[in-house]
Amino acid sequence: MRSARVAELLRQMTPAEKLGQLQIVFRPQLEDAAALVRGGLGSVFWPQSAAASNALQREAVENTRLGIPILIGLDVIHGQRTIAPVPLGQAASFDPGMVEELARTAAREARSGGVNWTFSPMVDVSRDPRWGRVVEGFGEDVHLNAVMGAAMVRGYQGPDLAAPGTIAATAKHYVAYGQPEGGRDYNTVDVSSHRLRNVFLEPFRAAVDAGVAAVMASFNTVSGVPMHINRDLLTGVLKDEWGFGGLVVGDADGVANLLPHRVAETLDEAVRMAYAAGLDIEMGGSPTTSGWDAASLDPARLDDAVARVLGVKEALGLFAQPYVDEAAELVEPTAESRAQARLAAGRSAVLLRNDGTLPVARPARILLTGPYATSTDHLGAWTQAFSARSTSIADALRERPDVEVVVSEGVSFFGDRSDDVDAVATAALESDVVVVCVGEPSSLSGEAASRSDLRLPGRQADLIRAIAGTGIPFVVVLCNGRPLVVADWIDQSPSVLEVWHGGTEAPAAIVDLLFGDQEPAGRLPMSFPRAVGQVPVHYAHENTGRPATVRGAMTLESVDVVLEGPANVAEKYTSKYLDLDLGPQFSFGHGSGYASFSYGSPRVSAAEIGPDGAVALEVDVTNTSARSGDEVVQVYVEDLVASIAPPVRRLVAFERRTLDAGETATFTFSIGAEQLGFRLADGSLLVEPGVFVLHVGGALDRTQPVALRVR
Repeated sequence: MRSARVAELLRQMTPAEKLGQLQIVFRPQLEDAAALVRGGLGSVFWPQSAAASNALQREAVENTRLGIPILIGLDVIHGQRTIAPVPLGQAASFDPGMVEELARTAAREARSGGVNWTFSPMVDVSRDPRWGRVVEGFGEDVHLNAVMGAAMVRGYQGPDLAAPGTIAATAKHYVAYGQPEGGRDYNTVDVSSHRLRNVFLEPFRAAVDAGVAAVMASFNTVSGVPMHINRDLLTGVLKDEWGFGGLVVGDADGVANLLPHRVAETLDEAVRMAYAAGLDIEMGGSPTTSGWDAASLDPARLDDAVARVLGVKEALGLFAQPYVDEAAELVEPTAESRAQARLAAGRSAVLLRNDGTLPVARPARILLTGPYATSTDHLGAWTQAFSARSTSIADALRERPDVEVVVSEGVSFFGDRSDDVDAVATAALESDVVVVCVGEPSSLSGEAASRSDLRLPGRQADLIRAIAGTGIPFVVVLCNGRPLVVADWIDQSPSVLEVWHGGTEAPAAIVDLLFGDQEPAGRLPMSFPRAVGQVPVHYAHENTGRPATVRGAMTLESVDVVLEGPANVAEKYTSKYLDLDLGPQFSFGHGSGYASFSYGSPRVSAAEIGPDGAVALEVDVTNTSARSGDEVVQVYVEDLVASIAPPVRRLVAFERRTLDAGETATFTFSIGAEQLGFRLADGSLLVEPGVFVLHVGGALDRTQPVALRVR
């Protein structure tokens, strides 16, 4: 519903003034931006200071006929000045509260400089690690994307979007952008309505429910229709079915891209088609400068688009206070934001495996090797030139007492300078422990950074194998923005720590993890494949009619369930690769920590419920170690018999909690229709009668079952 202010502005605006509200220009020179704003432009990219932002707002408010303030957008993806772990790393924390707080800090820093709109969070369910933009999202799981995306929206926007330190969030990329053919950015997507409803749309539904201010259309086609003109999804589902009242923004030049998509002959036609389909504001395009005639669009649709833009401006409080306090601009991280980023980088780490070398005992003589030993490239994709830089792992390690550090990189990222693996192996013999810091630089992930080969670049694997050959205890530290193929060295590396691109305070956090000052208790938000040819290899796959593993009978708490494998099918004729073991190298949800935990038998408050009912699922977890530690309890649902082929398991709940040594805690989860049902083609939720198995544990391969029957 339009406010009185928005309705009155619409009544007064000329067609040209309305069109001015429907576009964002790319970072023009300040003087050019000022002229465009005076001419009626309604949104710009950030001019990089509070003073420059105020100058543009002054042009809009004081030097235009209607005095409408402007939206000032920026890609604030995982920090403004203080850089947090990349979103994929944040997802690994399994800590939505942390994600919300990091977004709140980013919003506070950004808004202090005049930014009031970000193009984040990315909630694309991403199941192909070749796609570089997996770094920008929350991984392969529907539920994790929904929970983390909603948390980030709450962090950016707060309970009141007009309050100080908030910015408008944008859920992107709507929709199915995370399943491009071949893992290539901008590529085609062909997806069934079932998968669209039950996988790709659900995180956007959660973002809308969280009150997200904007949704961004994606570059891809869906079933042959480019999303920028997909009326069924932009208007039919998003606006009509879900009641989304915010604005739909096009991605960069997404409207102009309709020409190479070959669905429009001219830019004017592309603009008309996009706005008719439900686009409200265009990024990078120019409906006013293209000569587009507003009369070619239905007047009600034009007014609706303008009203949505004005509504976001009103919600941000820009009509009441368009300016920011220039003296209060946050241009450097504070001690508090640095501490927050350091803690977050540690909580995002995943202990892939550990033979007891971690945490490293002190005193120790440590050989630090690998290209990430001295690299300061920890910020990850989607950071800006004005972001606070990081130091190196070597710098952070040298600050610790009782440690003698020898640094020898041995190899570069790409083998583009003299590498000396043998020298490093020789130096390792004089060390108590070797820390091998490897990975892929930030430039290899992010937008337009798809890879066909997911192994470590250069000779980094050679370095790991050489260190393994010395017999000296060693740890591999992985710094990267996507799941990697590690099969060529993982079996020789008994202690491996995944730390992603951890941000401004990553080096200090990595050293915290090495010495046990922080607990690397994150879990993988995406599976690590054994080989690129195995992709996609997500955990929530269908069983198929000929699964490679034939499952026998089992009995589950008060409900006898018999699952029979296919009759008369030889193992050869099952769904597998001839030259590869089953399953990923490391599955979604994999990880542990330095503390150890035991689980009691999970229990439900009722063995049987109706389709609208719910039960409390409880499990007792005990810290069996001598140290405090974090456990991430995960709950997966298995639908044994359904009218559609269900995934083998689906994550439906999780909680991360710290338990003291010897402490026992009860974790409680509510299980009802949202967890047990699935979406039909019309978007309605169906819960079918039958037996469901709830799998509870700290990882997919460490769960215990309990059965629940739906009448």
